[in-house]
Amino acid sequence: MCELLGISRSRRDAATELMQRFQRRGGDIADNPDGWGIAYLESGTFALHKEPQSAARSRHYEELAREIRTDLLIAHVRKANYPPVNTLANTHPFKRVCCGREWIFAHNGLVPEIVEIMHRDPHPRCTPAGDTDSEYAFCHLLENIALHFNAPHPSGTESWFQILATVSELVATHGKFNFLISDGTYLIAYGHDRLHYREHRERGTDNSMRHEAWVATEPLTDEPWQPFERGELRIYHRGQLTGRLHTQPPPVK
Repeated sequence: MCELLGISRSRRDAATELMQRFQRRGGDIADNPDGWGIAYLESGTFALHKEPQSAARSRHYEELAREIRTDLLIAHVRKANYPPVNTLANTHPFKRVCCGREWIFAHNGLVPEIVEIMHRDPHPRCTPAGDTDSEYAFCHLLENIALHFNAPHPSGTESWFQILATVSELVATHGKFNFLISDGTYLIAYGHDRLHYREHRERGTDNSMRHEAWVATEPLTDEPWQPFERGELRIYHRGQLTGRLHTQPPPVK
């Protein structure tokens, strides 16, 4: 059922081996053959590449894995469930502009009831281009973020972080809701039932510290990865954890 990969780091660099390992999850060693997508930050904006076919057999994916150098990346391999159609419009990640920023979103899970909920709004601010419950959930998150994006917060933190956590908890009541989202500054990961992270740092040749964080549905290397707590939202900036919020979604049945 779909898989996610997120990378946040303190400087632009390649992630060839990690992306090659993730490629195999797209129809080779895991049953996610119905599309792939990679969004990565380049010169301040997101480049987005995707195909409605198996990542494991994609030459374009192979080329990108060798060429990409970035400090922020979200990737996805898809198992088509809702709807069971692998079209380009239904392929993750999805990109939208909201609150003066570009946003990228990818989802693992199934929350079909969110489609009906969104259809109740006669004047939606965000209209999906495809048919997936994932893109409808993305629009639902953005509409709620937009309502509070510029609101002041007494702690000095971004007020929309808490809104994102609260709405994510509500969406998770309708199924399984693990996702990655970014506004071009932060990599934010929500783990409902199936997500792992690895954080590390090292001193570079210039004596500066380099920070890096990986988030994936399943561990992609032999190094130790940590599972998310159920309902945990983790916020990364340039490879460092800058915030954690905890929600209480229902257990996945």
